[in-house]
Amino acid sequence: MTDYAVVNPATGETVAAYDTFTDAQIEDAVARAASAAVTWAATAPADRAAVIRRIAELHRERKDELGAIIVKEMGKPIAAAVGEVEFAADIIEFYADNIDRITADQPIDIAGDGTAIIRRAPLGPLLGIMPWNFPAYQVARFAGPNLAIGNTIILKHAPQCPESSAMLEAIYEDAGLPDGAYVNVYATNDQAATIIADVRVHGVSVTGSERAGAAVAEVAGRNLKKVALELGGSDPFIVLSADDLDAVVQNAVDARLDNNGQSCNGAKRFIVVDDLYEEFTSKFVAALAAVDAEDPTEEDTVLGPLASLAAAERLQEQVDRAVEQGATLLTGGTREGAFFAPTVLADVTPDMDAYREELFGPAAVVYRAADEDAALEIANGTPFGLGSYVFTTDAEQAERVADRIEAGMVYVNLVLADSPELPFGGVKRSGTSRELGLLAADEFVNKKLIRRA
Repeated sequence: MTDYAVVNPATGETVAAYDTFTDAQIEDAVARAASAAVTWAATAPADRAAVIRRIAELHRERKDELGAIIVKEMGKPIAAAVGEVEFAADIIEFYADNIDRITADQPIDIAGDGTAIIRRAPLGPLLGIMPWNFPAYQVARFAGPNLAIGNTIILKHAPQCPESSAMLEAIYEDAGLPDGAYVNVYATNDQAATIIADVRVHGVSVTGSERAGAAVAEVAGRNLKKVALELGGSDPFIVLSADDLDAVVQNAVDARLDNNGQSCNGAKRFIVVDDLYEEFTSKFVAALAAVDAEDPTEEDTVLGPLASLAAAERLQEQVDRAVEQGATLLTGGTREGAFFAPTVLADVTPDMDAYREELFGPAAVVYRAADEDAALEIANGTPFGLGSYVFTTDAEQAERVADRIEAGMVYVNLVLADSPELPFGGVKRSGTSRELGLLAADEFVNKKLIRRA
């Protein structure tokens, strides 16, 4: 059975295909992860850190090869693909650098005599179900903190990422992990459910769509397994005031086109106060219309194809439906194969599907807001709550708006500012947990109380 394949979205060519694992291979992967969990958990944190640091080094040494594979698998521009691998290395290195903080005992002030501490202990093998949009980065932010804690990793990547997932497995193995501490599997959804149900597996993390998250959470719930969910987003970009509107517009363009518009926390809804709306929209539309979707293998390419023809067709259907329901198309709305022109919609109202949907690609919606309260009403008017962006010259207003936004992350007067130490995650239908930062290392851990007389 061949579910895993590299289909170059820029050309439509099927480059290579790989058979899914047999049930026997799945059993072997779980058994190896369970066996390695004993060895890896017993390894001193300093020794774990040395291996994890080597994983980061190998990412950097092999960034060009892995970046080229990512371009071939999902169409990311080559400069961004190599940058993704470098960022993955930074993330992994962060957990090596902070392993003492991650694993340190936490004293508790108690009533009465004696002492009490919280000791963080690994749970054991974990299943990670990863998406195609960031093939290296997503793995790093799941594997990095959990390997630091002492857990082992079974990694099911997206079916369109078989070669990057295999190369990542080689990187983790070559760094010196015990056999089975990181295992890549080409698994079907049914096999993934079997892994989740296995008594030797103690948790599952999934990054993907709401549908995928709900399906995994259902299986995990039936089997009483811890589940971490990082799902979709329709992040608001709120413009309330500006000293330099051109700079704000450039931030808006950068935030929308990042990763070919296929970032869960990419700005997608641009909410602008009335007195800036016309000028912002005119400049924003002109800036996006000037960007062409081009060959992702070229170093200066800003926008490549969507990750697949199906993704482009899905976005086309959403844009067309929005126009049919009364939205105004200001630019774009067309595609050639998987290449989608930068697109801006206006006049989207709450009775339209586009008001609540996530547009996963280089398509933006602009909204006019009468004032701060109206902007917040629009910003919070979706089922999502991942990230958000606020642009204002008023520091007090920034604090006030940040408090009122229903999101897991708020960035004030900047975009594309993710960093290894900053926690990543959302609320509402955008997820249930946190990745990156020290909080990520608290997701799959036994916070064991030890009370002494």
